[in-house]
Amino acid sequence: MLFLWLVGAFIMLFQWIYRLNRDYCILGFFAKRIRAKNGQPTESIAPFVKGSTIFANSFDLYGKDHSGVFEHSRDCAKKLGKSYVEYAMGTAIYNVIDADSAEHVLNDPNLINKGTVYYFLHPFLRTGLLTSTGKKWHARRKMLTPTFHFNILNQFQEILITESLKFLEQFKGKDEAVISLNEVIPRFTLNSICETAMGVKLDEMAEKGDRYRENFRQIEECFIRRMSNPLLWSDTLFKMFAEKDYTSALDVVHGFSSEIIAKRRDQLNDDMDSRGKTQTAEDELFTSKKRFAMLDTLILAEKDGLIDHIGICEEVDTLMFEGYDTTSIGLIFGLMNMSLYPKEQEKCYQEIQANINDELNNLDIGQVNKLKNMEYFIKETMRLFPSVPAMGRETTRETELGNGLILPKGSQIAVHVFDIHRNPEYWDSPEEFRPERFLPENSQNRHTYAYIPFSAGQRNCIGQKFAMQEMKTLMVALLKQFQILPEIDPKTIVFQTGLTLRTKNQIHVKLVRRK
Repeated sequence: MLFLWLVGAFIMLFQWIYRLNRDYCILGFFAKRIRAKNGQPTESIAPFVKGSTIFANSFDLYGKDHSGVFEHSRDCAKKLGKSYVEYAMGTAIYNVIDADSAEHVLNDPNLINKGTVYYFLHPFLRTGLLTSTGKKWHARRKMLTPTFHFNILNQFQEILITESLKFLEQFKGKDEAVISLNEVIPRFTLNSICETAMGVKLDEMAEKGDRYRENFRQIEECFIRRMSNPLLWSDTLFKMFAEKDYTSALDVVHGFSSEIIAKRRDQLNDDMDSRGKTQTAEDELFTSKKRFAMLDTLILAEKDGLIDHIGICEEVDTLMFEGYDTTSIGLIFGLMNMSLYPKEQEKCYQEIQANINDELNNLDIGQVNKLKNMEYFIKETMRLFPSVPAMGRETTRETELGNGLILPKGSQIAVHVFDIHRNPEYWDSPEEFRPERFLPENSQNRHTYAYIPFSAGQRNCIGQKFAMQEMKTLMVALLKQFQILPEIDPKTIVFQTGLTLRTKNQIHVKLVRRK
């Protein structure tokens, strides 16, 4: 009798678990399942990735190195061929590799909250423009967007020329040189963002700038460690077992940005004092004849009570990271491609010779914008090597997508830019480098969201025009004086995950002075 009772109880328990598992992925720590509209099988729209353990996808990244973490998403995209679903640590994850889904996600006004992984950046960036949400994000976005207006970018051009020529000085007297782009380009982009957007020259802070970049890598290591180890997703466990390893790096990075802010405050105060009247100084600061700095906007907004000192710090940390690191990735791969595709390099060089005088001090943004072949070249580089290979969003309520999927509240959405950019549905022979893809006649029928290196929608990159301007200016200066030859076989490149696109190996090129 007892045996029959136990059998009956087991059957009832099994039935209950079976019914519960239809709505929740029990082994994924009770992640609520994504479902399809009208009762369709979810996998007919988005297949489920089989996990590496019995706990669904919770530990798929555990134990992988940086290359393994990066390749995990690439393997899933290639194997499944369409956007797919994962369940990990109580959360549903929708991985987007098609342009239709990306368009819906990036344009949905209710999907502006960044994904959980961005929370891991809070010790570094706090809640600046990249990581904030709601009213705070809207207010900061409104405040900062005008600082990258065309008129402001035109005033930045003089600085970008100066920094580009300064970059070339390290090769003075040399007919040829083999360089590591990973070493020299980040220094250039950090100097450029500090002097343009922050209004502060790093000439006297060069050593501190180098320390900033070194400790930035430690912070990136912390981010990857948390992302790949679900046990460290918990703040409590992270603080107990890992936080101490990165405290000193945070101190260095925050100390550097605080010094930048302090220097600019002093410069503004001196500027105001020299004029005698504060209001006059503030008015003149924003005239078209005055170099404009993004940091000025924040400091003056503080006087009006629109932001506090902590707010300034988090925006400076955010824009220094985004302004120097993402652009450096574009330049590293752009110059690498110049070396690998000599015919395309020659096409860009001849275009430069036809439109720009050898005296670069007079180079203005109008001339830079005329370099269409170079623009196509850079765009194709960013297609194959997007600085930010993935973006994340989180649903704040149950959300229905255009393809009929219904995502539970709290679901994570990963938009895999790297895979969308190489999706054969939108790109013929997607692994090949073809700048002509971006000719107007070749682009007009392409899905708008098949190419999103700067994101899109409400949370697109406010500095995308500045990034293109900076990359073009350095390339003009470099190609005027040097031919760029290859020093790396692209087949040997091993990608790694990071805050931006990383490679395991250094990217080298050879510069040969033009006769």
